[in-house]
Parts: sequence; structure tokens; C-alpha cells
Amino acid sequence: MKITAAIITFNEAENIREACESVDWVDEIVVVDSESTDNTREIAAECGARVITRPWPGFAQQKQFAGDQGVNEWILSIDADERVSPELKAEILALGKLLPEQLADGYRIPRRSFYMGRWIRGGGWYPDHQLRLFNKKLAHWEGAYIHESVKMAADARVGRLNSDLIHYPVRTVAYHHRMIGERYAPLGARQMFEAGRRTSSLKIATAGPAAFLRSFVLKGGFRDGVAGFSIARFAAHHAFLKHLLLWEMQNKKS
Repeated sequence: MKITAAIITFNEAENIREACESVDWVDEIVVVDSESTDNTREIAAECGARVITRPWPGFAQQKQFAGDQGVNEWILSIDADERVSPELKAEILALGKLLPEQLADGYRIPRRSFYMGRWIRGGGWYPDHQLRLFNKKLAHWEGAYIHESVKMAADARVGRLNSDLIHYPVRTVAYHHRMIGERYAPLGARQMFEAGRRTSSLKIATAGPAAFLRSFVLKGGFRDGVAGFSIARFAAHHAFLKHLLLWEMQNKKS
């Protein structure tokens, strides 16, 4: 079971070394960089990665391309702000000792996020299973703008691993706020608009409170204290802004 680790990057100089070091046990590391202006590519190359520069086409397309460049059938896809824990490494290596018929075609991995100085348990952030280890012959990435994910073939077998993929999603709360306004809400609104979804005054008014209650109460964000409240509050801001931007799109004069 030979594995290619695939990582996409843009200005990830402060993250890429640790990401590469967490997968330095795989057979190949491929980094596809979307024209970084820092030294991301140089650091990745120092870590032994094969670095490819490619203009940004979108999350799903870039991750698909990165996997396609791998020389191995098995792909371990991680983001630059993620790390393979020692326990996850051991669990994946143990798969290599199984007979081919004992292997699934893809594996979902629990992802644990570190935010505001603590590991998050609630708010829908854990275990947050991600399909990140897969046979690329039976998988492809999909997702027009955001929330990209791996889609397996209809007859593929999907298993679950138990050890965590470690995630450091945002550097500061200011960065979190900025990314919602600059990336996630605009892209989410665009994806909704192109899918034919439309919003209303009522949806704009209720989307935020509903998102807050879902994150903080229904998904147990209250267990994470101030961090959980922050996550829920940002979820509310994201939902409100996304619907407001969608309203703007659908009412734009042509």
C-alpha cells in the first residue's frame, strides 16, 4: 500500500513545514501551490515534496489535480493547516499489513480542531469525519466553491479510522472574522445562487439565530466555554452574511 500525500497551498509558509513533516513517512509528498507570494514552495521542497505551481481554479479542482499528480493509487489528502497525529500515522501504516481484500476503498478520519487555546469538542467541530485516505481510481473531489469533499464510486467500500487528524483552522479570532467576510460567506452565497437557491427577508433575519442555536445548544458548543460561544457567534455571522449576499445577488439589476 503505497501512499501519496497531497497538499494544496497558498501563502502557507508558517504551516507547510509541519504539515509535510507530519507525513514524511509516506512514499511521496505532492504540494500544488497556487502562486504563493511567500516562500511556501521553497519550504515544501526542502521537506522533500514534489512542488507544482498552478493557478487557483477552486478547492475541489485543485485537490483533484493534486491527487492526480500522485504516482501512487492511494492518496492521503491533508490541508496545510492539518497534521497527521502519531496515532493516525500508526493506524494508517497498520492498513498496509492487511490483505487487499481486507482493505476498504476509502477511509473517513476524525478531525480534531484547536481553537482559542483549546481542543474543541462541540459545535459540530468534532469528530468532524473527513474522507481523506482513498484509492484515487474510485474517488473524485466535488464542490463548486466551498465545502469540497471526496465522492466515492457507488460500489466502493468506505471504512473509518479511529485516530485524529489534527487541525489548526484559524490563527486568531480576527483572522476568523476576516475569512468569513472575505472568503466563506461570499463563496457560500455564490454556490447557493448558482444552485438556484434564493433567500428572503425572513431567512435573512432567522439564519443567524438558527445557526447560533444549532452550534451552541444542539451541537453542544456550550461545553467549550468562550471558544464554543465564539464558534457559534461566528457561525451566526456567516449564515447572516451569506443570506444577505445572496439577496444582493438575486436582486442585482442586470
